[in-house]
Amino acid sequence: MTPALSPSRERWLLLTLAGVQFTHILDFMIMMPLGPQLTALYGLSTAQFGLLVSVYTFSAGLSGLLATLYVDRLERKRLLLLMYGLFALATLACGLSTAYGPLLLARAAAGMFGGVLSALSQTIVADVVPFERRGRAMAVVMTAFSVSTVAGVPTGLFLAAHLSWQAPFLLIALIACVLQLLAWRTLPRLDGHVAHVHRQGWLQALRQVLVQPNHRRALALSGCTMMAGFVVIPYITLYVQANAGLRADQVPWIYLCGGVATLLTARHVGRWTDRRGKAESFRRMALMVAPALVAITVTAGLPVWGVVVVSTLLFMTMNGRMIPGMALVSSAADPRWRGTFMALNSAVQSASMGLAALVGGLLIGRDAQGQITHYWVAGWLGAFLSLLTLWLSHRVQLHVAPDDQTSPR
Repeated sequence: MTPALSPSRERWLLLTLAGVQFTHILDFMIMMPLGPQLTALYGLSTAQFGLLVSVYTFSAGLSGLLATLYVDRLERKRLLLLMYGLFALATLACGLSTAYGPLLLARAAAGMFGGVLSALSQTIVADVVPFERRGRAMAVVMTAFSVSTVAGVPTGLFLAAHLSWQAPFLLIALIACVLQLLAWRTLPRLDGHVAHVHRQGWLQALRQVLVQPNHRRALALSGCTMMAGFVVIPYITLYVQANAGLRADQVPWIYLCGGVATLLTARHVGRWTDRRGKAESFRRMALMVAPALVAITVTAGLPVWGVVVVSTLLFMTMNGRMIPGMALVSSAADPRWRGTFMALNSAVQSASMGLAALVGGLLIGRDAQGQITHYWVAGWLGAFLSLLTLWLSHRVQLHVAPDDQTSPR
């Protein structure tokens, strides 16, 4: 059975993982509000910009799939430090890019290493934190999304406006170097799973994950959840500037207000998740996300404050849905194969985000006046997928048996 960490050490572990997630999420998120600047600078079409967003997620998906070969065969801390260092180098390459082609390659490299970080962070939380407190623990790690929207994206946009679009990536690389040292000092050693997995080949480990129907249902739920949001989210900045009339200096208010709202509500959602149950909490939040996805696509004509209110509701419900969603998915895994399952889950999530971004880019277009067209179609597709997760969540069973395969020291 996993020895309990002291409250102080567990808190530092969660905060460190939240920091790792912060840089990984910000590296992905900052590309979306840079859309107008990049499309104007390089003369990109909507589909080309969609590829710039989705190549990161497709690469992360491939990386997650490849991680199933080794993630349960290596000690968690050492693997996280290696991948995080490579992620920092790839992000630095993004900041040094001066053309569309090199930037596309650098984004693929960043996704290759960043995708594994998400799976490793969630795996470590599930390994260390008991089931009854896992919702609150996931909420702490998920605040990385809130902090990235509150502080990261507005700061990145400020740097992009006053320096260059490369400046946010250089800042992320610098922060990652500092967090690398903190992770080396604070993360516990987790290798109790290695002896068990070494008795199995990697194909056997992957087969053990995929052969279980509950794992397949959890992966379907995870993929559908990500598609619901990312068919809409990458194009919010393009839409609100082209159709809703927001100026470039007003766009950060969307991320600032949305981030503050999610930061204030995440902790309460985590406690609510543990109290009311992972599945019920997820279903309620999924119901709230559906109308918000449609609403953000029809905000043209609203005043600036109206657009900000709608986008804030979307960010708040999206993040609120992810807290019980990730607690639900991670708790569906057999603890013996949790690392392999979470790596595969990361691949499914990343591929789903990439596919959704491409589909969204194909659905929408621009008219002669430069306004975005058919964005509402993407909104209704996202709402349908969000409602579909309600049915999928009913079919996922939780694995709450004690996990005796890990031993932090």
